[in-house]
Amino acid sequence: MTTLTIACLLCGLTPTETLHNGIELPKDWPPKLKTLTMEPTDPPYLQHPPKVIPIDVGRQLFVDYFLIQQTTLKRTMHTATYHPASPVLIADKPWEKAGKWKDYVGPHAIPFSDGVWYDPKDKLFKMWYMAGTLYATAYATSKDGIHWEKPDLDVVPGTNIVHPGNRDSCTIWLDLEEKDPQRRYKMFRFQKIPRRGLVIQFSADGIHWGKEVRWAGPCNDRSTVYCDPFRKVWVYSLKAVGPVHGGPAEERIRRYWEQNDLIKSPMWSKMDSSLLWTSTDRLDPTWPKPDIGPPKIYNLDAVAYESVLLGAFSILQTYYKGERTDRPKRNQVCLGFSRDGWHWSRPMRTPFIPCSERRSDWNWGNIQSAGGVCLIVSDKIYFYVSGRAGSARLGEGKCHRGADASTGLAVLRRDGFASMDAGESEGTLTTRALRFQGRHLFVNAKTDAGELRVEALDEDGNVLEPFTRQNCEPVRADGTLLPVRWRGVKDLSAAAGKPVRLRFHLSVGSLYAFWVSPDESGASHGYVAAGGPGFTGPIDTVGKGIHRSATDPTSSGQ
Repeated sequence: MTTLTIACLLCGLTPTETLHNGIELPKDWPPKLKTLTMEPTDPPYLQHPPKVIPIDVGRQLFVDYFLIQQTTLKRTMHTATYHPASPVLIADKPWEKAGKWKDYVGPHAIPFSDGVWYDPKDKLFKMWYMAGTLYATAYATSKDGIHWEKPDLDVVPGTNIVHPGNRDSCTIWLDLEEKDPQRRYKMFRFQKIPRRGLVIQFSADGIHWGKEVRWAGPCNDRSTVYCDPFRKVWVYSLKAVGPVHGGPAEERIRRYWEQNDLIKSPMWSKMDSSLLWTSTDRLDPTWPKPDIGPPKIYNLDAVAYESVLLGAFSILQTYYKGERTDRPKRNQVCLGFSRDGWHWSRPMRTPFIPCSERRSDWNWGNIQSAGGVCLIVSDKIYFYVSGRAGSARLGEGKCHRGADASTGLAVLRRDGFASMDAGESEGTLTTRALRFQGRHLFVNAKTDAGELRVEALDEDGNVLEPFTRQNCEPVRADGTLLPVRWRGVKDLSAAAGKPVRLRFHLSVGSLYAFWVSPDESGASHGYVAAGGPGFTGPIDTVGKGIHRSATDPTSSGQ
């Protein structure tokens, strides 16, 4: 019986749902909070982890200490790097220079959040984005994720517009688990008239959209939606203002609503019917001379990546109130991670994808994430973000907070959010008790200047023969899919189904992730965010197969 189970029973609750990672949720879920707080707290699953953690779903990441019993390694959090081709999509069409609000009209070709996905059916990267200032939703495609085309479509003949007008924030979701082909694509669009809130529409091809099928409920403009496939629910991330203990009485926050069925499940009837969820806290750094007080949460997009939910937090540090010629809002994308779908761990408060401090750059301000958050392209992760420019393309006279909005690309090593690192002196990392049904151990590691060895221990810490450190073939390579083998034994099947601890011995290198696959392809059977070349669905069932289909010529193939 886990600590959480005991706690639930003492409180008169019963755990009613056990997640893929062994976390048990109480009956009263999601939590019903009365207020939010400026004090950071660890998620309950980090305070009371399961006694044995199943790891059959996805690559296992070191973004927190959920998996770690003991370690002498140093954890490093990593940030993404802008691709030199950025911006990869710019406003160069007449309809991308139009606008609904005269005072803020400027060229716009940006996901806000909209969506960037890889469609395995058409073998194309697809982007939905805001064309013009709140003017329309448009569509672009790419074969490599870097060079984009804007096709002529028949929705608004002679343009790439797929939905005209009446929008602010919007989310497009490619639902590869949808059984009805007419609902393969889902749109959650914030409409301003006839009543403010999110409306739902479906499409078979992402281009021709059916009529509005449901009004989701009242909310503010920068509200978004994502699917949590671990719990099989749709989550509404709602922009709101509410109480934060230890901070302002009325603060920017996020409220939460979930549904099992987009059509049949109940909606919220008024804003305070939705649940208080999350906000910034005192660890979020304040920009010098802020004009809005502490930093604010501006948006939260999320997606399932391997075994965790990855949250893209858009954090507003200053608004530059006053003249319309001011700098764009200082929004930057930070990351959070969740293992239960509600609580967020945010180990790094510096921006994961920052804005530039050079007035002439395309990303001078207002960095915003895309729906779907990221894609996996061979051994890299692609993050598409929107940015508002300075003076480079439009000139100094037209440099203002809404000017020249374009789309950039930031890149990270696959699984590269956090690494466990060792120098010349060997360090170790011992996991908590794990359980797996697979047979083949893989790691994402950089050990080309050092080495990695692994041994398996029983629940009491005794070494399991023949999975010893001495018997392990050293891993001396740099790759995102590296097998770990022991001499004289074919695989880990002798340890499958039993509580096992893994102890990693590392010198001069970095360990990013590990997982146990059912076959030698290294397929993780975790979620692949917004997809990528080589994947056939929302889950990695191909392993090494993606490298045969990848478009990135720099891939190592490991």
